Parts: sequence; C-alpha cells; structure tokens
Amino acid sequence: MSTPNGNNRDYFAELYVAGILGDAGWSIYFPKRDVGFDFVITKQIGDRVVLRPVQVKGKYPTEGKGDFPTYGYIGQLSQVHDEMVLAIPFFPTDRTGVAPTCIAYLPRSQIHTQQSRGFACCPAQFKRSTASPRRDFQQYFNADGIRLMESDSWSQKSNDNAA
Repeated sequence: MSTPNGNNRDYFAELYVAGILGDAGWSIYFPKRDVGFDFVITKQIGDRVVLRPVQVKGKYPTEGKGDFPTYGYIGQLSQVHDEMVLAIPFFPTDRTGVAPTCIAYLPRSQIHTQQSRGFACCPAQFKRSTASPRRDFQQYFNADGIRLMESDSWSQKSNDNAA
C-alpha cells in the first residue's frame, strides 16, 4: 500500500487475522523479531498438535479500482514453509469499515512461484469495488478456510487451481 500509514494497516491486518484465529481456538505466538512469518499458530486436534507458520498480506484497494477476474497477492514472501498459511484479508475500498470483506487462508500448494515477481496467489475476484472468493477457492475462505487448516492433508492439497 502506498499511503503514509501503510505499515500500520499491515500490522492491523496481522492482528485482525490473529484475533479471528484465536476466536477459532488457535493459540497465537508472535516472534520476538519480525524476520519472516508474522506469527505461528497451534491447535490441539484430537491426539496431535497442529502447527502452522502464518504470513499475512492485506489487500487494500483504492477507490476507482477496476474489476479483475483474479485478485490476490503477488510479490515477495520473506519465508515459505510446507505447512504455512498465507492469510489474505481483503479490505473494502471505502476505508470506513475496519473489517475485511473476506479472508483467504491458503496452503503453500496454492502459492505459485513467479520468476519476475516472486510469488502469486489470486484466490479472489474483484467486482464492483468488492473482493469475493473465486468459485474454485471458496473452501479457503473465512470459517471454511480456518477449518481446512486443521486437516492432516493441509500441506498435501493439490495445486490444481491457477493463480
């Protein structure tokens, strides 16, 4: 984001996502130094502890942004891990609401490497000033996405969806 408070908005996005995950029963661990993942989450699922490093990349569209059939994060990731979560909160254009319109929780298998720009993951579409899940990515959004993170097969999900 290219506003004077861009870093504050990014930190807000991290805390917002952490709060939602905490409400869903995940324990949140913040690093002493921010050198990679924004935080790590754990949850007791039956007889196992699930651990996921989380990278948050908020999307903050400006007024007048055009429609796009694919919308999400394209850029660098300071670290990647097979069990990671790329959380993308999609904020509204008007900035009057503090909450994102939706949040995607994506496994490493849905993050594609691009030689020129780093990484890409575009699970949403952008129409009429609002982001919404693309049909093939709906399982990764909001409560469904959080539940999916609990699965044994999180890191083995197929890479069938195009970025």
